[in-house]
Amino acid sequence: MKKNMGTTDKIIRIVLAIIFAILYFTGIVSGTLAIILLVLGIIFVITSLISFCPLYAIFGLRTCPPPKDEK
Repeated sequence: MKKNMGTTDKIIRIVLAIIFAILYFTGIVSGTLAIILLVLGIIFVITSLISFCPLYAIFGLRTCPPPKDEK
């Protein structure tokens, strides 16, 4: 897997995951929406840690700088 996520993208995903967790554990959001947000938050954390988003790969997107050529 080649990295396809930049630093800004990873930070945004981690912040969103934290917000989703707060909404879930404080009970502000409940039911099906709460479960969906919790699962989405977990996916955001995992993709941020490995710097790879499968959806970006499918659509050919990259938010990280191109790799530098080694000379």
